[in-house]
This record gives sequence, C-alpha cells and structure tokens, in this order.
Amino acid sequence: MHNRSLRRFMRLLWRFVWRGVLAFALFSVALVLLFSVVPPPGSMVMVERKIQSWVNSEPIRIQREWRSWDSLSANAKLAVIAAEDQRFPHHRGFDLVELQRAWQTSRDGGRLRGASTLSQQTAKNVFLWSGRSWTRKGLEAWFTLLIETLWSKQRILEVYLNVAEWDSGVFGIEAASQHYFGTSSEALTERQASLLAAILPSPRTRSASRPDAQVERRSQWIRQQMRNLGGAGYLENL
Repeated sequence: MHNRSLRRFMRLLWRFVWRGVLAFALFSVALVLLFSVVPPPGSMVMVERKIQSWVNSEPIRIQREWRSWDSLSANAKLAVIAAEDQRFPHHRGFDLVELQRAWQTSRDGGRLRGASTLSQQTAKNVFLWSGRSWTRKGLEAWFTLLIETLWSKQRILEVYLNVAEWDSGVFGIEAASQHYFGTSSEALTERQASLLAAILPSPRTRSASRPDAQVERRSQWIRQQMRNLGGAGYLENL
C-alpha cells in the first residue's frame, strides 16, 4: 500500500513538473515572438535595479528612450560589435572560438574571462537577472537559442542597444548619448560611440564623458577594431 501511494505521488509530481516546464517553454516562446515585433517595455535588469534601489533606500530614475534600427547610429552599432562580439554576424548565439580560448586560459592558470556574445547579453538583460548561478546560465542559453531562432541579427542588436545599461538608471543608447554627451544617439561620432562601448564592462563605475586612462586606451582599441572590420559596411553582414 505504501509503495503504491509513493508511486502515485511520484507520477503526480512528475506530471506537475512536466506541465510547469511545458507552460514555461510556451510562455517564453510567445514572449520572444512578441518582442520580435514589439519593443520590450523594459528589461529584467531595469526591474532588478529598481528593487535594489528600494532595498537600499537609494531611489533611482530609469532613463530610457527606444530607438528603432534605422534611427540608431552606425557608429554605435559597429562600436559594440567591435568591443563585445566581433563574430556576432556569423555565430548562432554562442562563440565557440571565444569559449575555447576562455577555457584554455583558465586551464593555463589565468583568470576565467567572460565569453558572452551580444545575443547572450541581450537574452540576460531582457529576460533574466544578473548573477553567475548555473540556473541563470541555463535559462540564458535557452533564451539565447530562442532569440537567435526567432529574431534577426538586426533585431538582436537593436534590442541590445536599447536595453544595455550605461550608468545608474541609464539604459539604452539614446539615454546614454544624452546623459554623457548631450546629443542624440543618431549624431554620435566614432569617438563618442567607442567611449560608450569602452565602459560596457563596468558601466556604473566608469564614465564615457570623463574617461580614465583605461577607458581611453580601450576606446582607441575599439576604434581600430572598427576600422579593421571594414567600417559601417560590416553591418551589411547582419
């Protein structure tokens, strides 16, 4: 009798888990499909920052203004690709070359460095929370596969540029351009775009308008990479 009850309980539990997983999968697919044509109203990182500000009693105002693909600066598009993911047009969400290099560096005793693509960063920013847990990384992989399947490369980069964090409460390239340079994102120069891309690893501790020596060196490197990629013509690969 006891074994029969246990088997019944396990069947019910498995059915509950399976239905939950299926419901989550269907909901996430529907959400990604919706955001393939509708601008996301925000991002989970924005929500996370708001909650953190309430917990710490340090209120912040979210600054963000959506810009469509055609309104986005070619300099900004190219700068973030040069800085963050130069194989972006060619991979399917995961840069296996960079992953192998990061793993090899770690095996050789070096610091384990990140190898996240723009697709992975977009998936994390829009749908998930920050952190390094295996649960979050697994969900990131799932959403990365979804956006790579259901969105174009242009759409992924468009969303990324509109949700990326550039300072405390400053999200998206338009808000960042106004915040740091007092200009529209459409008017960003090559240098301004490279400075914005240069602070992305630590956007809340660095400044694009008052760059320190490290940011300045990285921005120079980014501009050289932009030229090496072939300039704005490289965007035709998207």
